[in-house]
Amino acid sequence: MKEIHKSVLLQEAVDSLSLKEDSVAVDMTLGFAGHSSEILKRIKKGYLFAFDQDREVFTYSRNRLSAIGDNFELIHANFSEAKEELLKRNVTKVDAILYDLGVSSYQLDNSERGFSYNNDATLDMRMNRENPLTAKIVVNTYSESELTRIFKQYGESKFARNIARNIVKKRQEKEITSTLELVDIIKEAVPIKERLKKHPAKQIFQAIRIEVNKELDVLVSSLNDSLSLLNVGGRLAVITFHSLEDKIVKDTFRKVSEVDSLSKGLPNIPADKLPDFKIITKKGIVPTEVEEEENHRAHSARLRVIEKIK
Repeated sequence: MKEIHKSVLLQEAVDSLSLKEDSVAVDMTLGFAGHSSEILKRIKKGYLFAFDQDREVFTYSRNRLSAIGDNFELIHANFSEAKEELLKRNVTKVDAILYDLGVSSYQLDNSERGFSYNNDATLDMRMNRENPLTAKIVVNTYSESELTRIFKQYGESKFARNIARNIVKKRQEKEITSTLELVDIIKEAVPIKERLKKHPAKQIFQAIRIEVNKELDVLVSSLNDSLSLLNVGGRLAVITFHSLEDKIVKDTFRKVSEVDSLSKGLPNIPADKLPDFKIITKKGIVPTEVEEEENHRAHSARLRVIEKIK
């Protein structure tokens, strides 16, 4: 398992769910079942539903979970479809929901998938191999203005316009098909002194991956669905890995846990005007120094948790 993927904030995340032996839990991002395995150990009389859009993880994860118990179901779907899939199974309320929004080490290190800017591969970046949109299509067909917007919005790159312009220029000469080809094009558009600070392709590859998989769009709707699925006393925990995801989670949690503006100033707020949710982690939980040393991909992780209180 360590060779495939090491789950970030494993104990902290599962502990934060306050699981009981008979809890019904949902892992929105199964991956290689790191978090799911720990959840299943704690709900021997409960049930686990685990979602993933990447079919390649299912055989490994099913075998791993089966060694613990049989009270689980793996569902091939994006987490944006989770509420609908649960309703098909007559599940309308659950006790715990977990998201781990990181790309797995297996996906990053598997050069075929095209996620890494360190390995040469076809430009792909699809979490779901059945998704028709690939990184190659984004890079070769999006307009300069569309690429600039994506690189600014999803990659927070200072050189978004320069990089977009260079991509459009180079693809007029020939189609851009590989990851390292794209890396060279990005490097050309970034000043040398900036290249020395950090890899210039990191933010751009992140931006393209988010666009291909519509990660931020589906996150907003899925979080709201998850909040509506929680039983009273149920908890939702989300592990993010960059500021854009974290802002969405933070804002979503804040909106449902605050008293509305009309009631805020009242000396005695009516019970029906009090929020239905309470934030458990005000600033979020970050990995320990030890975890960061053992797993360099943990350094940007942050865990936020909310509970339904009425």
